[in-house]
Amino acid sequence: MTTSFDSSFNHSITLPCGAIIKNRIVKSAMSDSLGNGEGNATKAQARLYEKWAQGGVGLSIIGEVQIDYRYPETPGNLFLGPTSDIQALRLLTKQATINGAHIWPQLGQAGGLSYSQLSVPKGPSPLNTDNFQCSGMSLEEVLELPDQYANAAKIAKKAGFTGVQIHAGHGFLLSQFLSPLFNHRQDKYGGDVSARCRLIIEIINKVRSEVGQSFPIGIKINSSDQLQGGLTQEEALEAIRILDKTSIDLIEISGGSYFPGAVSSSDSTSTGPYFINFAKKARKYTTIPLVVTGGFKTRQEVNTALASNEVEMIGLARAWC
Repeated sequence: MTTSFDSSFNHSITLPCGAIIKNRIVKSAMSDSLGNGEGNATKAQARLYEKWAQGGVGLSIIGEVQIDYRYPETPGNLFLGPTSDIQALRLLTKQATINGAHIWPQLGQAGGLSYSQLSVPKGPSPLNTDNFQCSGMSLEEVLELPDQYANAAKIAKKAGFTGVQIHAGHGFLLSQFLSPLFNHRQDKYGGDVSARCRLIIEIINKVRSEVGQSFPIGIKINSSDQLQGGLTQEEALEAIRILDKTSIDLIEISGGSYFPGAVSSSDSTSTGPYFINFAKKARKYTTIPLVVTGGFKTRQEVNTALASNEVEMIGLARAWC
């Protein structure tokens, strides 16, 4: 696989925490739905990530790994909590880290977009529109979230994952806190973009205190929600400026959220690598390594993006499949 890309592909990346990723390709998160329906890993899932490691990827991220079993994105999600099957997770991480690959779980929960047949969706604020309904989280429930993320990260480290990614994109819970479409709170977790980032910063700090200084922590964040009334590019750049002052090791830039009935904004993109231009703007606000994911369809597009030195890594999902 490595012979498919030019020499820039093979440069290793040293993260701020000191961890080294052997090359510049990320198998970005997808909801593989290969858990056993009770939140545990399976042999089929372990084999899938083993094959990606054999293919030469530097870092694989398992999408939609839940911190709270009550709010899954889909029944096949992994869950990191007190009932987790550590042996099954260790089999997964052992196979996924062959050939020097990293394997990280994408920690999050679906919030207002939780799978309604298994939960009562609950987001930052109660919403009731023609197309979408969810309950709102109490302050006490919000204050529990940093510990939930930290506990999941602790289990991930124990199970042999080589880092974690905090999911703050694509319309799931932390993305909902960032988005004025979802977040109408009147307390310290709602308001301007700085206040809407507050919970994410608290989570990063709590996770770092749990896993230590040398364990990688990444984050995925929207360049915009691509929806009218949602997170804008200007707000996303401000969020990245705020993230630059944290202990985050890798920022993955993507975009787009699901909010039934919302109208697409002028930020929407439909052709080519989607977020390179946003990453160029983001580079002015942070020195943290950047990953751009979305719209890469050819080797040349990947090579061109890497050669530009605007981003440190490229995320591939369906294209990697």
